Amino acid sequence: MSLAQIRRILLSFQVKMSFSSSGLLSPVGVRGMKNLDRDKFTRNVKVAILKVPDEKLSKITQICKPYFLKLSNFKPVQSLQEKNSDNMTKCIYFDPGKVHKWDDIPEADRNLLIQQNIDEDNYEQTEIQLVYDNFKYDEIFKAVLPENEEVVSGFSQIGHIIHLNLRDHLLDYRSLIGQVLIDKINTCRTVVNKSNIIDNTYRNFSMEVIAGEEDFLVTVKENRCNFKFDFSKVYWNPRLCKEHERILELIKPGDILFDVFCGVGPFAVPAAKKKCRVFANDLNPESFKWLNHNAKQNKVNMNLFKSFNLDGKDFICNTFRDFIIDYCKGNEKLENKAKIHVTMNLPAMAVEFLKHYKGLIKDLELKDELDCEIIVYVYCFAVGENPTSIAEKMVCDNIGIDITSSIIDIFDVRNVSPKKEMMRVTFKLTKGIIFSSSKEESCEPPNKKHCPTVQEN
Repeated sequence: MSLAQIRRILLSFQVKMSFSSSGLLSPVGVRGMKNLDRDKFTRNVKVAILKVPDEKLSKITQICKPYFLKLSNFKPVQSLQEKNSDNMTKCIYFDPGKVHKWDDIPEADRNLLIQQNIDEDNYEQTEIQLVYDNFKYDEIFKAVLPENEEVVSGFSQIGHIIHLNLRDHLLDYRSLIGQVLIDKINTCRTVVNKSNIIDNTYRNFSMEVIAGEEDFLVTVKENRCNFKFDFSKVYWNPRLCKEHERILELIKPGDILFDVFCGVGPFAVPAAKKKCRVFANDLNPESFKWLNHNAKQNKVNMNLFKSFNLDGKDFICNTFRDFIIDYCKGNEKLENKAKIHVTMNLPAMAVEFLKHYKGLIKDLELKDELDCEIIVYVYCFAVGENPTSIAEKMVCDNIGIDITSSIIDIFDVRNVSPKKEMMRVTFKLTKGIIFSSSKEESCEPPNKKHCPTVQEN
């Protein structure tokens, strides 16, 4: 890299820093606005311009680009008709936080301009009008919402829905926040605010529509699959896309996946597309419905795909156990070196289901026949200073055996809140666990009165 290139990079950084501390282009007089009034964002500002002949525009643009006035719906280079002339010239608009007078342009770049016969005579001040459409949503929020308080720092987008989790001090502004997001994000038609924690049986949450259409039916694309579902009735977190991808990379064609809490299928459907055998389960009837829809819409080989609408315990103690017993008896076959994977993505309570693996099979004569590798991926929330140790202890305590030597990996999936992490513990489900002779709580035969829904495809 040449010294000239290094200089321009440093200069670009310096002018960005200069502008970041400048409020010259920010909306004014709108602090505390609760009902959106777009006209109130109109303001006039003085900016510098450089008039450039058409034939020299390309070279001059390269020199002046670091100082361009960059606004939404505004072109920093515009055509300008000279007074008393039919000639058209080009006008370059400078960011007032970077260039306010000719000498603000660094000397080296001024010399380059002069070499092109562009000098202070081409430079002048003008006034432009900024309107609501020129501001980004974060600029509007910074100008409107209470000072010295956390603003809207982030959100999730699921299809056409933007999902917020607003702090109490922002609730009075929720209508404005929602409308601004719809205005500024082209793919957004609905904005919702989470109105309580996820604490019901099916892990979906109550939400309030704060702007836009009351339409919760969405389609999202993840890992080369399309997923359709009603966001108000199922759980979906777009922040887990990368984690889904990480696990799917570990699952190879011919492997078997048991997805205990599968939702609408972010693990199950792509795994089946990879020609894995999949046993997918979710207690939520709505998730179960969309799971089957997504499997078919993504053209999964339905001979490889079975779906279940069961409690996680029943799925482990019956579906999973029966498969392992059949494998030990030679009734189920695995391809050469194929593995069995068990995903348990219900971080609020998945560890509580681990106890059902302990002593899962009572017939000890089958123990020597279990020669395949079974890997469990269980998710949990770890609250405290050392999330890795906390997650390990949660798993060992709930399974009832010290399985430290069987743990393959403890991975921090994402930060949920201060000192709260979503963790994934990956461990081998060994014969010592499955055939444990412990008489603590184990799997009992299913209650005959319970009639679970099983989709045999």
